Amino acid sequence: MYRILVVDDEPMIRKGLQKLISEADPSICQAETADNGADALEKIAASRPDLLFTDIKMPKMDGLELCRLVNERFPDLPVVVISGYGDFEYARQCLSYGVKEYLLKPVTKAAVVKTVAKLISGLEARRQAAYIPLSVTEEWLEQLQEAIWHLRPDAIKTAIAGMERYCTANKLDSLMLGELTHELAGKLTDRLNARDVYPFERPQRLSGQEPAAAFAWLYEAVIGMMEQLRLKRKGNLKEPVEEAKAYIERHLDRELSLEEVADKLGLNASYFSQLFKQMTNETFVQYRTRRRMEKAKRLLSMPHQKITDVSAAVGFADHPHFTKTFKKYSGQTPSEYRETLGIRG
Repeated sequence: MYRILVVDDEPMIRKGLQKLISEADPSICQAETADNGADALEKIAASRPDLLFTDIKMPKMDGLELCRLVNERFPDLPVVVISGYGDFEYARQCLSYGVKEYLLKPVTKAAVVKTVAKLISGLEARRQAAYIPLSVTEEWLEQLQEAIWHLRPDAIKTAIAGMERYCTANKLDSLMLGELTHELAGKLTDRLNARDVYPFERPQRLSGQEPAAAFAWLYEAVIGMMEQLRLKRKGNLKEPVEEAKAYIERHLDRELSLEEVADKLGLNASYFSQLFKQMTNETFVQYRTRRRMEKAKRLLSMPHQKITDVSAAVGFADHPHFTKTFKKYSGQTPSEYRETLGIRG
C-alpha cells in the first residue's frame, strides 16, 4: 500500500485532487493533504509519504522551494508538480530539483490515473530490486545481538558498516532504509528480551531522514541497548548471580548447562563459574542439583504426583539417574522419602 501527500493552498482544488488520486489506484491506502510547503515539509519529516503532489504558488513556502528542500533531504521521494503556470522556466527549475512529472491545471482524471500508475510502477520495481534475503537479516541480527551481549562497541560499528555497504550496493532508498533499520531495531529488542534476563526498551521510531541517517540512528539505538546492559551489570557482582538463580529456577525441568546461563548473562563461562562459586559458596552444578532436589521433595510430598512425573518435572529423563541423585542428596530413595511422609506409591 502507498501513502500520498497532496499540497495546495486552495481547499477545493486540494480536496478534489486528493479524491482523484485516492481513486486512481487501489494500492493507495491514504492521500493526505497540506496547505503550503512549510506544512508539507513538517508532515514529510514526521511520516514519510511514498509520493508527493504539489502546487507551485502557495503562501509561507512555495512549491519550488518545497521541491528544492525535498530533493536535498529526501532525494528518492517522487514529486509531481501541478500548476497553472505553463511557462518553461518553472518546468526547467522543477526538473533541476528532480521532479518526476509536471501537470498543468485543470488536471484531468485520466492524467492523474496515468501519472499515479507510472510512479507506483517505479516504486514497485525499486522495492523488488531492493529485496534482502532473510538469511542476510538473520546474520545481521545475530552479529548485533552478540556484540551487545558481550559489550563490544567496535563489533557493533563493524556490523552496521557492513549493512550500510550492502544496502548501498543494492540501492535501497531512504524510505526502505528507514523501514529496514526500524524493523531490525525492533527484532533485536525482541531477541534480547527473549533471553529473559534484563528488559530492554524499544528505541523510538526513526522519522523521515536522509539515507545515511538511517544507519546513524541504528548505530545509536544499538549502542543505547548495549549501554542499558552495561548499566544493569556495572558495579554489582551479586546481580548477575541473582539473575542466574532466577533463570535456573525457571528451568529446573531440564538439563541446564553453565555455558547456557553464562551466555544468557553475557558473561564468559569461566568467569561466571568463578563468580557464582564466590557469591554462593556452591558450584553451579551443586546449586542446580540442590534446587532440583528441593523441588523434587516438594512434589513428592503431594500424594497425587507419580514418582516418574516428579523425575521429569525436575529434568531427569532417566528415572534410575533421578533415584540415584535423590538418594545421594537426601540419603533416601524417592519411595523411602515418601514413606517417611506416610505416602505410599
